[in-house]
This record gives sequence, C-alpha cells and structure tokens, in this order.
Amino acid sequence: MTGLAAAASQTSTGEAFQFWVLGTVAVIGALSTVLMKKAVHSALSLAGTMIVLAVFYLANGAYFLGVVQIVVYTGAIMMLFLFVVMLVGVTAADSLKETLKGQRWLAAGCGIGFGILLIAGIGNASLNSFNGLGTANAEHGGNVEGLASLIFTKYVFAFEITGALLITATVGAMVLTHRERTERAKTQREMSEERVRGKQLPPLPAPGVYARHNAVDIPGLLPDGTPSELTVMQTLRNRGQIRDVSNESLDQLKALEQRSEERLGRDNEDEEVAK
Repeated sequence: MTGLAAAASQTSTGEAFQFWVLGTVAVIGALSTVLMKKAVHSALSLAGTMIVLAVFYLANGAYFLGVVQIVVYTGAIMMLFLFVVMLVGVTAADSLKETLKGQRWLAAGCGIGFGILLIAGIGNASLNSFNGLGTANAEHGGNVEGLASLIFTKYVFAFEITGALLITATVGAMVLTHRERTERAKTQREMSEERVRGKQLPPLPAPGVYARHNAVDIPGLLPDGTPSELTVMQTLRNRGQIRDVSNESLDQLKALEQRSEERLGRDNEDEEVAK
C-alpha cells in the first residue's frame, strides 16, 4: 500500500511535459482574454483556455467534468457569447466607457483575493497527502457515479440553491429586458396600406455590388454607379460601418469593358484577314 501511494504521488515525465505545455497555453490564453483590445479576440482566447482546462480534467481522470467543460462552457456558453459579440458589434470605444465607478479597484481586489486563495489551496495540496481521483472513482464505481453520489446526497442543498439562483437570474434578465408596448400592434392590413402609401412599394433591394459581394455592409450600386442607401441597414449607416466599393467596382467594370473591346477588335481583324 505504501508503494502504491508513493507511485500515485509521483509525476511521470509525460504528465510533467503535458502540464508545462498546456499550462503555458492556458496562462497565455487567460492573459490574452484580459489584454486583448477586441472583444471577439478575448472571447476566442477564453474559449481556448477552457479547452485546455478540459484536457486537464480528462488527463486526471475526471471524464465527466472534461466533457461538461467542452460541451457546456466552451461549446454552448462561450460560442453563444462570441456570436452575440459579433452580431452586436462591440467596438473598442465602448470599452472605454466606465459605467460603474471604482470597478477597476474592485476587480483588482477580487483578483488579489482569488490569488491568495489559489496559493493557499496549492500549498495545502502540496503539504498534505491526497488519495487522488482513482481512489474516489473506485469507491463509487466511476467518475460519473461518484459525482452523482456527492451532488444528490452531500451537496444536494447547494446544488438546488445554485439551480434556483440561475433560474432567478434568467427570469430577472427577461423582466429587465422586457419592454411594455405603448401602442396597439399593427395588423397586416394596416402595414400593407402604409407600404402602399409610402415611397418604397416594392421590397428593399438586397446588399451587394453586381453579385460580386454578398456582405450586409456593402451597398448595391444604382445604374449610374452610385451606392444605394436602401440596400444596407440603417443601424450600419448610423454606426458608419458601411464599406463603399463603388469606385473599385466601376474600375473593374471599365477594365472588363476594355478587355471586351480589345477582344472584339481582334475578332474583327481576324474576320477582315479571312475575307
């Protein structure tokens, strides 16, 4: 038993190599999450750090936690957050607005407190002996069974309270974002009558320039080569995020016409030579 305990407490060369390589990647990802200027890059860095943590869980025998880390946190929550950031279009100017006074000092204090707890936990684990996940999993017949036994017996009240808090937060977010309708909703007939009386009777044109671009921030061109404002969203126009490629498209069109004229000219010369 003493030999088994000593062997379990020792770290092999492969485990040490894995820890230092993946640990370095996790720390770089965590620092990039805080230091990156763009929110999309920060979200991608945080997703990479979560994937590395999942690998650590799997390497230590916590298979359930590793799968949950990838499926729930990285695959669902982080990707949802990333898509929301990409759709909303958070810019660097938005991050300069400090809505809560003193939040940086509070964040620094929380970071220092978390660092102290982390150092204390690592020191406690280094000084005391531990059984490891192998013994804990074998006691209940597996990692999933052991977690289920702890969650629904010893920590059942903490688990239920956490679920109640999450549900309360979800309902609170729905209540805070709900807007009361101040006027009666228009019927389909009323909207169609307003459309007929308005200036734009047919549907709005699609974005893009001569089918060479399908991006929503590129306006379509009118027959005279000027961009059409009806082809892009008003939100993008207000933000100034519209790309004007009319000059580029007109230059390409002129080049195409010139090549066509040269080709037609050569064809005419060939016909005259043949005659």
